[in-house]
Amino acid sequence: MAANQVHDQPSPLNEVKSFDVEQQTKNDELDYTKRGQWLRAAILGANDGLLSTASLMIGVGAVRTDIKTMILSGVAGLVAGACSMAIGELVSVYSQYDIEMAQMKRDGSTDNMGVEELNAEREKLPNPWHAAGASALSFAVGALVPLLGAAFIKDYAVRVGVVIGVVSFALLGFGGLGAFLGKAPIVKSSLRVLIGGWFAMGVTYGLTKLVGKSGL
Repeated sequence: MAANQVHDQPSPLNEVKSFDVEQQTKNDELDYTKRGQWLRAAILGANDGLLSTASLMIGVGAVRTDIKTMILSGVAGLVAGACSMAIGELVSVYSQYDIEMAQMKRDGSTDNMGVEELNAEREKLPNPWHAAGASALSFAVGALVPLLGAAFIKDYAVRVGVVIGVVSFALLGFGGLGAFLGKAPIVKSSLRVLIGGWFAMGVTYGLTKLVGKSGL
């Protein structure tokens, strides 16, 4: 009877192994979550670059139909948008970094840390420069889609049609991938992104055309 009770009691070694497995599982889930968040942010950045650059090109094309002006407006939108995204992300993540470091100091968790331990804790925090670079790159990748679509087409009507076509296809792809990562309905989310993109391009074209005709 006593022997059975001894065997029924959990071994300390088994408890340690179980704890290690649970801890590793939690770490893996945390890493997966972080990767998912970064990937979703990259998709959103690419979608912003895609739609804003395409809308800008179509809007400028409403009053200036030559290919040079249309391409230059797209390039300007790519550079300005990528810089804006990078600076905004840098400021935002640096603020988060400073807040978390200040919180650690208030909690006294850094008082007894050595240099290596403190550096290891800092590496766990979001890197502002990495975030800024990722935002700028994702925006630029999205902005290249309408630029490449319009680059080699001289006829204005065909050029606008190709831009709308490639942008629509990319919007569906980005919308579906973002919905997949966010575990949302893929078809509904993709169509929502597509219709929103069409609306943005249409409004930009219409208002620019109206301003152009007014002679301002």
